[in-house]
Amino acid sequence: MQQRLNAPRQSAVDAALLRDRIAQLQEEHHGLDTLIGKLSGIDDLELRRLKKRKLKVKDTILLLQLQLDTDPH
Repeated sequence: MQQRLNAPRQSAVDAALLRDRIAQLQEEHHGLDTLIGKLSGIDDLELRRLKKRKLKVKDTILLLQLQLDTDPH
């Protein structure tokens, strides 16, 4: 019974943590976008590495948003 009472509160905490993590990743994604814009044409290998990281961050954001959207509470 106690678990059921704590479930909504835990769910709210989990949702808040997910939103915080999404915000952090969005900030990182924006920073990578800015950096990529500044490095264009300078170092192809570094540019590819940054673009790959940016895509990975975007994928992670989408996965976390899906978790947040499918949370029943």
